[in-house]
Amino acid sequence: MNWQQVEDYLRHDDRAVLPIGSTEQHCGLGLCTDHILSERVALEAAEPLGVPVFPGLPYGITPYFMAYPGTVTLTVETHARVLREVIDSLATHGFQRIVVVNGHGGNAPGQAVVEECMRANPKIHVKFHNWWNAPATWARVLEIDPVASHASWMENFPWTRLAGVMSPRQQKPPIDVSRMHSMSPQRVREYLGDGNFAGEYQKPDEVMLALWQTGVEETRNAIADNWE
Repeated sequence: MNWQQVEDYLRHDDRAVLPIGSTEQHCGLGLCTDHILSERVALEAAEPLGVPVFPGLPYGITPYFMAYPGTVTLTVETHARVLREVIDSLATHGFQRIVVVNGHGGNAPGQAVVEECMRANPKIHVKFHNWWNAPATWARVLEIDPVASHASWMENFPWTRLAGVMSPRQQKPPIDVSRMHSMSPQRVREYLGDGNFAGEYQKPDEVMLALWQTGVEETRNAIADNWE
């Protein structure tokens, strides 16, 4: 869209979508897995509704993975400030209903940021939507395999795989996440090894595409409904 198209859109609707993710190790999957998933689910969910999706924020809060080359982290303060200023910019132009589609668990402080934005500007309504563990999507994950985690099968879609990289066939025993968060980045790498937290590395594509459709539909509902 150009600015004139945005101005025309705002004459009849005030919704917008902002994907946020992360650039971090995902075992054999691409470093941008969280960003790719949040942006793609946002685009597919919003397209039939005609709601604009703004360029996603590909960097998140992931200090614990900094011993894995290619990981990029922001401080909590920086991430909060960027998220707040993007929301403020959208609100300035007249977007009053905004869905932040989050694809990275480490971005959880963003929930408090959107609440602060709404306190500062009572005219706006902002939803912080964790697409992968929203109720219907997470229920489908548990139905498929309750052992699902970071860099496991639940993030292994055709569009997050890398050409020529084969997923291991075994199931990895669960790591202790609370213990991991008490370690330095180098110790985290020693503890995790390849980076998977637990479970199988890949499921059949038909299983993953059905899971994806649930995520898209649930995200679409978040964009379309329950605005107060």
